[in-house]
Amino acid sequence: LKMKHPMVTAVLVVLVQVSQSFPALYHRSWWRLLREGDSCGKCDLALCSEPKECPAGTVLDRCGCCPECGNVEGQICDLDQGNHFYGQCGDNLECRLDADEARFGEVPEPQCVCKSQESICGPEGKTYENICQFNKAYAMKRNISMKHKGPCESAPVISMPPQDVQNFTGNDVIFGCEVSAYPMPHLEWKKKGNKMLLPGDDTHISVQARGGPQKYGVTGWLQIQGLKKSDEGIYICHTKNKYGATYAAARLKVIDGSSPTFAGSRSVSYSIEYGEYYDHADDEDEEQYESGDYEN
Repeated sequence: LKMKHPMVTAVLVVLVQVSQSFPALYHRSWWRLLREGDSCGKCDLALCSEPKECPAGTVLDRCGCCPECGNVEGQICDLDQGNHFYGQCGDNLECRLDADEARFGEVPEPQCVCKSQESICGPEGKTYENICQFNKAYAMKRNISMKHKGPCESAPVISMPPQDVQNFTGNDVIFGCEVSAYPMPHLEWKKKGNKMLLPGDDTHISVQARGGPQKYGVTGWLQIQGLKKSDEGIYICHTKNKYGATYAAARLKVIDGSSPTFAGSRSVSYSIEYGEYYDHADDEDEEQYESGDYEN
């Protein structure tokens, strides 16, 4: 028995040295463990290490004595408060099982979930998904408070603009456009040089929109079926709400599939270099396209 005690002490000393190299372990108060072993003795705060950089705040260790970093949103946690293997969730968080995983035949793992899913408007005008995300972003800054509960009100921002496309006549193309703002923005499409909003009465053009993928966002699509040479041009995604408006545009290049040069080459349409088919008669339009002058 006398031989075992020095060995245990030596192992714990090594653990202390290792844990100091890894802050997450050091937060577990190895100094107190070194003194007391695996049992909970009398709480002596002088033996507790001070946890630092805790995005979700601090919780008490399994003995209810020393503070340690709480687990953050999405981190595995201990459902049973009596266990202390994965750790306890931090401020404004609770440990839950993911029911969706069970429905898909997977073994659900308990994870820290924010108790409130209400959005938060930060002081810089950025919307955070919930109070937990806000606290995580400002964990290292003191005396920072939210602007207000709920999303920040702002003009629309296009997070994913439409991209330039080229394809052969007879094929289909789709432009996409993702926008975020609150109040929810209105999204519409038009073609440069045409005052009428798309699709108008054109049966081979269709538009769709839905909410998401962001919480306060809208995604829109413009689909052109059976491309014709006359479809070539600049297509504009225009979005607005009561705080402002913005737009982004992309060019559609239509290659004549009936030309002998391209006969039987439809399958490689996306591998052809755009510059090979550039029409220099479009120089004036190109300058407007690059400068953002799409309004006419």
